[in-house]
Amino acid sequence: MKRTLIEVFLAIALIGASVFGWMNWKQNGAAAPQITELKAAAEEAEKTAKTSEDAVKAAEEAVAALREEMAPLESKVQQLEAVKAALANGTTLSDLEAAYKKEKNLSAERQVGLGALRMLTKGANDPATLESFRKALQISDFGNRKNTICAAQIGLAAAGEKVTIMSECLPKGASDKGEKSADKDAKSDGHSKADDKNAKADGKKGGAHAAPHWGYEGEMGPDKWGKEFPTCSKGKSQSPLDIRGPFVKGRIVITTDYKEGALRMVNNGHTIQVNVNPGSKFRIDGIAYDLLQFHFHRPSEEKIDGKPLAMVVHFVHKNAEGKLAVLGVLLKEGNENPGIKTLWANMPKSEGPEVEVEGVKFNPGNLLPKEFDFFSYEGSLTTPPCTEGVRFFILKSTVNVAKEQIAEFPFKLNARPVQAQNGREIVTN
Repeated sequence: MKRTLIEVFLAIALIGASVFGWMNWKQNGAAAPQITELKAAAEEAEKTAKTSEDAVKAAEEAVAALREEMAPLESKVQQLEAVKAALANGTTLSDLEAAYKKEKNLSAERQVGLGALRMLTKGANDPATLESFRKALQISDFGNRKNTICAAQIGLAAAGEKVTIMSECLPKGASDKGEKSADKDAKSDGHSKADDKNAKADGKKGGAHAAPHWGYEGEMGPDKWGKEFPTCSKGKSQSPLDIRGPFVKGRIVITTDYKEGALRMVNNGHTIQVNVNPGSKFRIDGIAYDLLQFHFHRPSEEKIDGKPLAMVVHFVHKNAEGKLAVLGVLLKEGNENPGIKTLWANMPKSEGPEVEVEGVKFNPGNLLPKEFDFFSYEGSLTTPPCTEGVRFFILKSTVNVAKEQIAEFPFKLNARPVQAQNGREIVTN
């Protein structure tokens, strides 16, 4: 009997253990997916934590780098505040404006300096500030004035004006927020056909920074320049002129001292231009003007008694005050010109940046006649923005250029029509 009870108890225990084990197995089977999900969640959380840790570390490093960069900037801000405080009373600006009143035409450098002083004294919203920067840009078309152009463009941008800043004016690595640079290779003056195409494309898209474009024919021919460049249509001392009497006798003495130098040429889409290294001088009554560049027009822009010549070469000069003077040499069809032959053999056939021709030297004096009798008048740039205050000297003696050389010039027409004389005197020596 006792044995039987023990066996029954053991059987019941075995059954209970089996039931308990089976129940645990069922529970574990049901929990397995949850465990897998929890494990995956834990791994994801660990990855997120690692990513966040890396991000925090990177942010800390960036903050540290910014602090290092800000240290010198804080000093510059303090210096700028000191300058603004010193100029706040406006006395310095008044003195400078009074000194400049006697100047008929201020140089680009003086205009941009005056704009900067006005911005510091009167703020970026001052109309005269913007006008100074705009004038600086207008008269920076000739010569190497990158710093002046940059200062004027940055000044206008700082004042909230919609202006495209040249890529060369931007900090290294910076971009102009997707806008096309006004100048990819040199400076921007709207004189290249690439700029014209970009402007037209931007204009179709409604771009706020569309650059003014111009040409010698069609939609933006000379009769339309005034739409984008008001001085071209409203100016009273525009160039070129039809040179005809009566003339005023003058005792002006002009001389040239041009030097041989590296041949640096550019096809800017409107003419062939030769940029000149420093050293070549043009003197008017002893006052020295530096030769900046010379370029060609076909036919001649100036007419003599209503008749143009085959071509003209304009030598562009600037004196220490920033005033411009142009010496014009008329080219008539005749014998081959050795100087033109050298230039044409090396000129860029298509539009692009300046090219320095290796192993070739050139003296601009090779294109001058022997006699220096001239006609002179006060005029303007003959290309947009048509800035006035340019003194012209057109030599009476002409220089030959062969018919074949005329045909080789890549521009069939790049001459502005003659403008109204408006009572201006034409002086002759």
